[in-house]
Amino acid sequence: MNNITQIIGTSIVQAFQELRANKLRSFLSLLGITIGIFCIIAVLTVLDSMKNNIQKEVSTLGSDVLYVGRWPWMDEGGVYKWWEYWRRPGMTPIEAKAIETQVPDVAFTTICLTSGRITVKHGDMDASSIQSYAVLRNFDRLQNIEIAKGRYLSASELDGGSNVVVLGDEVYQSLFPGNINPLDKTVNFLGRKFIVVGVMKQSGQNLAGFDFDNSVIYPYYAAASLIEVHSLNYDPMLAVKALNGANIDNIKYEVEGVLRRLRKVRPGQGDDFAINQLSQVSERLEAVFGTIDIIAWVIGGFSLIVGAFGIANIMFVTVKERTKVIGLKKAIGARKASILWEFLLEAIVLCLLGGIIGIVIVLLLSLGLTYGADFEVTLSVNNFFIGIFVSIFVGVLSGLIPAWSASRMDPVVAIRTN
Repeated sequence: MNNITQIIGTSIVQAFQELRANKLRSFLSLLGITIGIFCIIAVLTVLDSMKNNIQKEVSTLGSDVLYVGRWPWMDEGGVYKWWEYWRRPGMTPIEAKAIETQVPDVAFTTICLTSGRITVKHGDMDASSIQSYAVLRNFDRLQNIEIAKGRYLSASELDGGSNVVVLGDEVYQSLFPGNINPLDKTVNFLGRKFIVVGVMKQSGQNLAGFDFDNSVIYPYYAAASLIEVHSLNYDPMLAVKALNGANIDNIKYEVEGVLRRLRKVRPGQGDDFAINQLSQVSERLEAVFGTIDIIAWVIGGFSLIVGAFGIANIMFVTVKERTKVIGLKKAIGARKASILWEFLLEAIVLCLLGGIIGIVIVLLLSLGLTYGADFEVTLSVNNFFIGIFVSIFVGVLSGLIPAWSASRMDPVVAIRTN
């Protein structure tokens, strides 16, 4: 045990002596290992963080929600037939009510009609390219809307189509600069005045495509009196929330049956609507992440190969420089295994050093993204150990042949070498 500890200690000391003695050569050799480990661990860390963020968002928005509309989020096997989807009839409040009453495991339904690029005005101030969401009851329960000032739309306002509105944070900042109280003041859009009853907290865009910061929310029936909600220019989205513990696939099947019956779709005909789930998006992203993962390993692998050759070169030079020392050690009784492990451990230490530098760079960048770019990135313990293991593996590969050649030297020949 003492002998092994001594070999490890000696190898570590000699590795650092080699680094100090040949700084430029060592730097260039370690650079390949550092870049390789950085590429692999950085991509793995970002992908893992993206998966975690997506899973959190899916759990927040609900994996038990169906989004029904004209357009499928993914292709339905083959060509994406937009020319057919565009002509489909839009969803209606009657259909939402029918699903809520006829499908037992549905908690509630709601409708959201999205209209983009509207201009909202207040006095001399205006905000352009704003998303407007015209909604029915329960939309706030589906999207977990948080209010910073005032309140959300009441049930009576939603059912009666009152001229009231909730502003997104960016819209509020544009129309009411200087933290002016917007409540009970009027804003104008779509040719009508609306009373501001609330302002939403800043939230950013979510996985379902809602950007509440740059939007306004107002009653669906108010929109129905201003625009032709059933025209092909608009696509009202019907959302169906399942009861806790209910089987979402069974609900999807029953919702499909209700809609086909209401729309008088004949047996054998395809649906004239699309039922979407957030799980479809996450599954597609998983496939994309898998491809990116492979690309990262390929790019990192090439860097590691270059780095491995650099470390091997250092070790061959080191063996040559210490030929007499190797001969003397063998002459006084050092075994082949001791010589082999001495140089092999030195190569591993060099690769570990390059790998740790790469991991530290990833850690610093992850902290920068988390606190500077508001994107939560975490270097997992699993990815840390992957980086360490890969570094050790590359160290073994690059140091094995030089270490083997050192251990096989004839002591007499080695001592006489100039």
